Amino acid sequence: MERDEWWLRLLMISGQKLPYIRRLRNVEPSQLVFNERLLPLLGFSREQTEAFSQVDKFQLTRNLRWLEGEDCHLVTYLDPEYPDLLRNISSAPLVLFVRGERSNLTKPQLAIVGSRHYSRYGQVWASYFSQQLAASGMVITSGLAVGIDGISHQGALAAGGITIAVLGSGLARLHPRGHLGLAQKILENQGTLVSEFLPFESPRAEYFPRRNRIISGLSLGVLVIEAGLRSGSLITAKYALEQGREVFAIPGPLDSRNSEGTHSLIQQGALLVAQPEDIIENLNSSLCWIAPLSSETLVEPVPLLLSSDCPLVDSPLYSHVNHQPVSVDLIAEKMSLPVTEVMIQLLELELSGAVQVVQGGYIRAR
Repeated sequence: MERDEWWLRLLMISGQKLPYIRRLRNVEPSQLVFNERLLPLLGFSREQTEAFSQVDKFQLTRNLRWLEGEDCHLVTYLDPEYPDLLRNISSAPLVLFVRGERSNLTKPQLAIVGSRHYSRYGQVWASYFSQQLAASGMVITSGLAVGIDGISHQGALAAGGITIAVLGSGLARLHPRGHLGLAQKILENQGTLVSEFLPFESPRAEYFPRRNRIISGLSLGVLVIEAGLRSGSLITAKYALEQGREVFAIPGPLDSRNSEGTHSLIQQGALLVAQPEDIIENLNSSLCWIAPLSSETLVEPVPLLLSSDCPLVDSPLYSHVNHQPVSVDLIAEKMSLPVTEVMIQLLELELSGAVQVVQGGYIRAR
């Protein structure tokens, strides 16, 4: 049995696995024979061993074919490419499916996370911090979600830096679909897409909090920008604290509900940061690899604009936004759509750089 098939079969069975796999950490990979007889030797149950031999052949073949695709990789818990920071957390994933540059996984990373329902304030500072930190040599890691995640990925790219996106779905079922273009840009610029889920696994609500432990587990620290009290970003911060990582937070306006979670983190001991240097100096107190920001290192912030061939500019909603402010309510009335649906579409357009928030509503950004 080939190594990739063995690991795929293992992922396709249920039950506890990581404690048994950890028994192989000190075994030379060349000494391992990957077959079903290895499972009972490691402590797997009879039921698991039987299920291992009886997995869905169609799904197995489909996943094996995905791994044959260009720049598609399977990094297992036992591989040298598997990052030590992640390997040592209590709930380390058995494998990482990877598209793009595998070596990024072991580079020094900072996670940047925040609200999907961001404000102009959050957009400006997420873009600024991600650009400056990427310019200093840090890899920016986030979750490819709409909002602060997407802005942070784009900021890193705008500065010519490296970014890693950790998905809550399989890499062949990329979510959100509106970020297909962003995912492609990440790959084209030596970045990396990562998931612990089988390639064709569809996104599910419970997968996103689960993937947050990987975002923090890969990183030296987590920067939270705009997070409400129930934001998923606080889950990432909680994982970071459990994993012994640094937690940084940018304060927001006192009357902003979007910053209530961020302020709560600061009250609980997260480090308040006002500039990228605060993060670099903190991490450099124990590490020496991060280049200090200087007049040569600082980059001029780049506006994140939508490419002319992006399908978002062809949406009917975009035609209702001009160079004079227009409110969400007015757009919803003109289009006969619920306000919540209009807000979601506007967030996508704002994230892509096609529109921006101003006093009185939204205007075109170009």
